[in-house]
Amino acid sequence: MPGSGKRKLRFNGCGMRSTGSKASKVSRRSRPTSPSPHLRRRRRKNATLHIDREEVLTVDPALLPTDAEFKGYETVVVQDIVVHTDNVRFKKEKHYAPSTGQTYLAALPPGYHGQFGPGVHAWVLTQYYGQGVSEPKIHELLLQLGLQISPGQISHMLTRNREEFHAEKAAVYEAGLRSSPWQQIDDTLTRVNGQNQSCHVVSNPVYTAYFTRPGKDRLTVLDVLRPQTPRWYCVNAEALALLAPIQLARPARRCVEGWESPTLLDETTFMTRLDAELPRLTARQRQWVITAAAIAAYHADPDWPVIQTLVCDDAPQFDWLTAEMMLCWVHEGRPYKRLNPCVAQHCTLLDAFLTQFWEYYRELRAYQKQPSVAEQERLSTKFDTVFATRTGYAQLDRQIAKTAAKKPALLLVLAHPELPLHNNAAELAVRQRVRKRDVSFGPRTEAGKEAWDTFMSLAETTKKLGLSFYTYVHDRILAAHTIPPLAELVTQAAQQLDLGKSWAIP
Repeated sequence: MPGSGKRKLRFNGCGMRSTGSKASKVSRRSRPTSPSPHLRRRRRKNATLHIDREEVLTVDPALLPTDAEFKGYETVVVQDIVVHTDNVRFKKEKHYAPSTGQTYLAALPPGYHGQFGPGVHAWVLTQYYGQGVSEPKIHELLLQLGLQISPGQISHMLTRNREEFHAEKAAVYEAGLRSSPWQQIDDTLTRVNGQNQSCHVVSNPVYTAYFTRPGKDRLTVLDVLRPQTPRWYCVNAEALALLAPIQLARPARRCVEGWESPTLLDETTFMTRLDAELPRLTARQRQWVITAAAIAAYHADPDWPVIQTLVCDDAPQFDWLTAEMMLCWVHEGRPYKRLNPCVAQHCTLLDAFLTQFWEYYRELRAYQKQPSVAEQERLSTKFDTVFATRTGYAQLDRQIAKTAAKKPALLLVLAHPELPLHNNAAELAVRQRVRKRDVSFGPRTEAGKEAWDTFMSLAETTKKLGLSFYTYVHDRILAAHTIPPLAELVTQAAQQLDLGKSWAIP
């Protein structure tokens, strides 16, 4: 009603809003406006688009009036692709020299070997490893395009004669390990010829590497962190410190302590000594001694890059391997979400604590952007306050206590702000293997397993480096090498990001 003082409401398609009075509308319109800092300036979609050809379109002179004047051109960019075969009949010169009794035959251009050219090889590799397309679907499309190719030939393209790519993957991994003092790690199930194995993923912001191994125990993870090298052993002060909490008979412990030396021993020498001097160790004790000596040798190796910090979940196989661990906050939050209280009060207590949990997480994220000593001390103190909470809900209190015990690993980010608070990057890389596994089930041979690891590593690394995987593969098959070695690009990208900045501060 007029004069009632009530404000009219108008439905604008997104909900109800108040239109207010006429005066308030005027005042809002007269208010100076400024663009929001959160709004992104639109960029022309065609700004970086490569133009393959240009065509001038003319107007039919019969349609033009006599007084029509030419006013230039209006540009329209249309994107299109052309997919067709490029079958080549090469006529290779052949010469025969009676003086040598030999025939001399012209060589095919680089990238052309067998019955197929570089385009087919690069396309098959990209579709299978980069896009996750199955072999039958690749075969079906190639037949529709007019190629005469068998499933076996496609399989050979995917797995055989790829030594150059395997070597580049190894170089990328070593460069990636040297690129920062911290790495992210995760693993997932992989089937190899119908048998369960584990795919381990090691990564940081500039590269990703996949390794499929029969197991996922601590020694297997150690072999992943130090691949393509024989396993070494060293019983030094570090190894003895790792064995200190392990139950060993006093004579056995004295025997191991007598081995203390900085010398690295090869596997044959170490195992022979272990069998000869400690034959009565239980299988578990023997495994502890082997693991401690192998980890100590890894840390003492002067030639291979040793990881200082792993970003991971709290799986036991990651313990001992590095000087420090940064645990994933997202993993730490999952047990709270799995609590399923039936009592209404417990639901309220859980919701209230989860609000504190994620508020504290957001404060850590803010600290990463603007770290300071004062904020570091405040957040450390607040952690003790938040995770000293006792609610009376027994299951929740037990979980809070477990989180509190992990304080050093959860708050390593306070000392090194460049560390990620979660392990999502490694989990996303794992998801690529899971999707590949869903489509193609798994490799059947050792060569296939190595190819899966190599090409998935190169595909994910080129993506992080901002390169086209197809262009990279085509470049390598042609032996053109217009794209620099990926290991060099990984090193350059890491230097630009300065991934170990806080470690360099004395």
